Amino acid sequence: MDFKKLSEQYKTELLDNVLPFWLENSLDMEYGGYFTCLDREGNVFDTDKFIWLQAREVYMFASMYNKVAHKKAWLDAAEHGAGFLLTYGHDGQYNWYFSLDREGNPLIEPYNIFSYTFATIAFGQLHLATGNPHYAEVAKKTFALIRSKVDNPKGQWNKAVAGSRSLKNFALPMILCNLALEIEHLLPKDLLDELIDTCLKEVLEVFYRPELGGIVVENVMLDGQLSDTFDGRLVNPGHAIEAMWFIMDLGKRLKRDDLIEKAVQITLNMLKYGWDKEHGGIFYFMDRMGNPPQQLEWDQKLWWVHVETLISLIKGYQLTGSAECLEWFERVHDYNWKHFKDQEHPEWFGYLNRQGEVLLPLKGGKWKGCFHVPRGLYQCWKVLEDISCKDLIKEVV
Repeated sequence: MDFKKLSEQYKTELLDNVLPFWLENSLDMEYGGYFTCLDREGNVFDTDKFIWLQAREVYMFASMYNKVAHKKAWLDAAEHGAGFLLTYGHDGQYNWYFSLDREGNPLIEPYNIFSYTFATIAFGQLHLATGNPHYAEVAKKTFALIRSKVDNPKGQWNKAVAGSRSLKNFALPMILCNLALEIEHLLPKDLLDELIDTCLKEVLEVFYRPELGGIVVENVMLDGQLSDTFDGRLVNPGHAIEAMWFIMDLGKRLKRDDLIEKAVQITLNMLKYGWDKEHGGIFYFMDRMGNPPQQLEWDQKLWWVHVETLISLIKGYQLTGSAECLEWFERVHDYNWKHFKDQEHPEWFGYLNRQGEVLLPLKGGKWKGCFHVPRGLYQCWKVLEDISCKDLIKEVV
């Protein structure tokens, strides 16, 4: 495998295709913030603004400014979105709404914890880029609210009957594994260590189930027991695989090879479990007991699942030398570039049917924005570049 050539492929796609698409098409220069509902060619087809996607785009441009190059256009784009979020995105106490109309009027209450998590990393990255203490304050205050909501993320907007079947979900501890490193510069060491320890235990000792063949489940009872219900049987392979590269990053930071090895093994377990042997690609949702899933979109192939899988596989190879990770990376790489990349227009498709055909030609919407594709391209570019450089050094030596 030509790692240098692959590295350039991912770099070029990010810098010459994907980032320019969002920079040119998504900024609302009249009311602020970003348009995320963009058709195949980048035309706006809906003007509602979803807070978690607004925050993700702030994060993405601030992150690229911090990690790739100090391009003024990227920082300006990040602050453009941040200004809109600070003015309209929350209720004055940093309870972040789910969605707003174009002008910034609230549409849906702050029920979704992921509006909070992505606001936190957005303002954390923007603080790194600018040194503005207000951005740090916003990130820290929002993080404090997240911690207060861990046991009931939806708060007063929880639709479940009090005292009825109570489940806890994998998504929050999974996201917090990544968030911990994203705002490391803003947290006291003891709080950071506590957060990392808690997240690792939740992901690897509660939701990871060796007795089910080494898979990760989406929901468990509050005491950690399995639940034989729709939600309790739910498996989301992409979610678990994405979490594993967060664990690998934590393992690298903590100098714990055991964490890295375990994350690599779980990545491979979940990929084999979720791979569609008939049509290729990774199923969106599955039932751990083989029952029909309640989600009608269960067999769709989604962009973020496949992009995040690339990251985990190439990091797995980088950190352990796993030949199996590299073999799977080649297979998933081929699938992604054949099916998700639009050969005629910038950015990638998000939704395919089971057969790998484009289901929706949009490039952005209520759930897809400027995040998984550019973040994935960046991660793969840098890891492949690192592998290529190490290979070159070996040749010279």
